[in-house]
Amino acid sequence: MIKPTTTRNNRTTTSRNIDRQTRPRTQHNAFARIGATARWALAVAACLWLAWCTAVGPLYWNDSSIANFGALNALFGILAFAIYLFIVVVLVRKAHHQPALGWAADRATGERTPRTLIPRSWRTAWRKRAATFRITKTGIWLQRISACCGRWIVRCTDKRWKIALALVIGWLWVPTTLLAAFGADLRSQAREFSWAWNQWTGLKQPYIGFFSFAPMDIYPTAHYLWPDSPTYLTDQHNILLTLWYGSTLAVSRYFTGSNDWGIVLLAAIQWLFAIGCIAATLHRFLNLPWLARNEYVDFAHPERGGRFAPTRLGRPERGMRATLPSQSAHAPARIITILFFLLCPLAVFSTISLTKSPLFAFAFTWAFGIWYELYATSGDRHAPAHGAPFLARFHRLPARTFLAFLAANAIMLISAKYAWYVLLFEFVLALIADRRHWKVYVFALLVPTVLIHGGISMAINSGIIISGDPIESHGVQLQQIARIANKAPETIPESARRKLAPVFNLDQMAEAYFQQDADPVKSSGIQSKKVSYRWRSVTPESMKHFNEAWLETVRANPVVAVDALMAKCFGYFDIADLPYVSMDYYVYNDQVTSNSTWIKYYNANWRAWVANTSRQISRTPVLGWPLHGNFYVILTLLIGAAEVILRRWRTLAWHLPLLLLMGVMITAPANNFERHMLPIAFCFVFLCLTFWRDSHARVSTANTGARACTTKD
Repeated sequence: MIKPTTTRNNRTTTSRNIDRQTRPRTQHNAFARIGATARWALAVAACLWLAWCTAVGPLYWNDSSIANFGALNALFGILAFAIYLFIVVVLVRKAHHQPALGWAADRATGERTPRTLIPRSWRTAWRKRAATFRITKTGIWLQRISACCGRWIVRCTDKRWKIALALVIGWLWVPTTLLAAFGADLRSQAREFSWAWNQWTGLKQPYIGFFSFAPMDIYPTAHYLWPDSPTYLTDQHNILLTLWYGSTLAVSRYFTGSNDWGIVLLAAIQWLFAIGCIAATLHRFLNLPWLARNEYVDFAHPERGGRFAPTRLGRPERGMRATLPSQSAHAPARIITILFFLLCPLAVFSTISLTKSPLFAFAFTWAFGIWYELYATSGDRHAPAHGAPFLARFHRLPARTFLAFLAANAIMLISAKYAWYVLLFEFVLALIADRRHWKVYVFALLVPTVLIHGGISMAINSGIIISGDPIESHGVQLQQIARIANKAPETIPESARRKLAPVFNLDQMAEAYFQQDADPVKSSGIQSKKVSYRWRSVTPESMKHFNEAWLETVRANPVVAVDALMAKCFGYFDIADLPYVSMDYYVYNDQVTSNSTWIKYYNANWRAWVANTSRQISRTPVLGWPLHGNFYVILTLLIGAAEVILRRWRTLAWHLPLLLLMGVMITAPANNFERHMLPIAFCFVFLCLTFWRDSHARVSTANTGARACTTKD
């Protein structure tokens, strides 16, 4: 026991001095506990959201309501929550190199050993048998075969051109047997450009009129957005992509009399672009080319049994040959990642699907690999890249890589309108996490965003093109009003009806309601559609009261409003939900089989067999889940939750755009639309590889630091 001692000039006691010394550490421990609790609470919230979507899924499959939420739904939710939380816990423990199921103390010795479901006697017996098998002739022979196969797999994928060649061979059957895949959007873009070309050449066409029907009425776009001078180009789909698709098909019609040759050409160009994007990203994640490009490179000396020896950059000494960096991916990781892109229908059909989402997804994946290189060469000492201490130094991005980064971001802006939100979000995160590369982010992210998005905005303001209708961003609100009008119209207040009357026909809105898709409520489609949205007569003044009417309607019936919200987005996070529109739809649909000129006759039976087989396999319970986009969305969210718990803030800085894309899915018109999930699905395998490398790097760095401290002591 410490007794208080008092001095003549100072009345402080020894106990007070001890309190002063221990108070900062106590406060630090308290803040650490609060932070850990907050991180785990965020991860638990993510698991609860996924479990909730799984629990309510059966209700909306049967067009029911959460008012009928029962014990079976609760059981589904509890089971899903337990599984998802278990996955997060396993990821966190594996990142710390701990067993998944905790530790067990030996009663006799007190030693802590990994706790597993397999008895120790069984494990010991299996280890003895495995050790005995390894020294047999068969075991040695199998080990040699495995090592030889591993070396050949690495050797066949150690260069970008080799990976591209593998993709060309694996994907060659797609453009040669299927030619192209497309839907109604491509025909609408071709129609827009055709009408604009007719206008430029002096042909008079109908414009604004109550009974006229122009291409802008298909989506539709409200007439108050149309300029006084006739123009037929819109930004409904990105205007630059419309010009590219429309002009190519116009040239095809001029020389061949049909759109089909132009469609095949566009599909072939996208196929080549997909190969380039995926090959570049695979090369960056599998081979880490900046290791050899920068200050150090690994060489193997044949006289030393193939051991790795780091040397300075330059020609290897005589008797030494250059090899891959020791941190490059092993053969199993290479096989898994390449087979995913060669076999998964999400990637295979996207190579020739002429819609904006696949093009955006491939460009996003290309940029994702360059983000990884920036992260690995950022000079962050607290997160050394993959256990290589020399890579903690800052390295400038090469000019070729910078141009690739600029091109990827520009193509993202050209393909999808929401890309500028993603790029601005990435720019802010990059300046926070990696300020030393600020010039790269300014010229590769901010400048193209300002030029392309700003140029389109100027063209809209000057009346050259027509803006996309703002009603597109109100999908959730439209579904809530339409569901209430369909299920409980008597609950809509009269004041809300008066405010909605200039914008919507509630009777038509109720008839057009479909819980999976908000497009019917927006009157999207051909001329014979239901006129739910009064796009011909709506005015900006009447739209000002739309939010007020929506809020009154939701307050009058919140249960049905929640049903509308969940029915529109739950499928993105319910692993058992089947896609509303899968990627095989673009391979085999009416636009391909009926509205094309000669593509419909080319391998028609084969095209139908490919699409139907893919659909049947994907509908197989459990086994078909890896073919669905929501499978990768759910696992990506769980990996993000584990990264939050592990405090990998810099890694999260370039993974958070994936979370932003999940928000885009929720606000999208349709539920479980697979083309919206393509960027996340393509990046998932790279996300897993990064998670494993970061875990290995931190453990390696910690062990190195511990050895250094021990040596110093």
